Amino acid sequence: MKIAAIQMVSSPDAGRNLARACELMAQAAAGGAEAVALPEYFCLMGLQDRDKLAIAERDLAVAPDAAAPLQRALASAARELGVWVLGGTLPIACEGAAAGERVRNSVCVYAPDGQRAARYDKIHLFRFNNGREAYDEGQVLERGEQPVTVDLRARDGRTWRTGLSVCYDLRFPELFRAMSFKPGQPPCDLIAVPAAFTYTTGEAHWELLLRARAVENQAYVIAPAQGGRHENGRRTWGHSLIIDPWGQVLACLPEGEGVVMAELDAERLAAVRSQLPALQHRLL
Repeated sequence: MKIAAIQMVSSPDAGRNLARACELMAQAAAGGAEAVALPEYFCLMGLQDRDKLAIAERDLAVAPDAAAPLQRALASAARELGVWVLGGTLPIACEGAAAGERVRNSVCVYAPDGQRAARYDKIHLFRFNNGREAYDEGQVLERGEQPVTVDLRARDGRTWRTGLSVCYDLRFPELFRAMSFKPGQPPCDLIAVPAAFTYTTGEAHWELLLRARAVENQAYVIAPAQGGRHENGRRTWGHSLIIDPWGQVLACLPEGEGVVMAELDAERLAAVRSQLPALQHRLL
């Protein structure tokens, strides 16, 4: 199964970002990708954090008559291109007390028929302050609660169990263990990590952490990222990666918009798990 990680340098203009995301998804599909993954905040890198509130959408699974142009566009792209779409993240409106003041940072996954197959809400919210840069996602985001996996069915009939995560989640290996060791389910074959890592933290830790998650879970990793200087002044690290279960980097785009692709190889996955059966040796 060929997969594609899309790298973007998103702007404060949601319409422009969506149009560019659709162009890049079409490019990936034309190159033979069966699954395409967008980065975190693909739809908006606002001038301030609260800009997310203005484009927040109600979940179509809860409010099927809602306008929800971002969700509808991702579903249409999946159906028209005939691919799985792992929709980066988009702001889903909170219900109840947090309505209007908080959003969920959500990954929506769409099957090739355009039907939504899964939704994951980012659990771990990023906070960082080194005296020069300061971020606190908890000011606007409401965290999710549950790990989520989804089965991506390839055209050859093979199913790839995929664990969903977002950016800062990468620093919490227990999340990936929880996804890979759900009772009654096989371990994840693929882990998706859409991200908008800062240049500072990305330079230090991005590839290191991604390769660690691949090796310790003996799974492929796809990590589509934001990568460049944004109109709001922020610089993101980029380096969208696809990594194999042995920790080998199969594809990388250091900076700028574009697409990286690689093949998921079931025989390679089985060989790594057979030769070093670490997943079977887990005791805690």
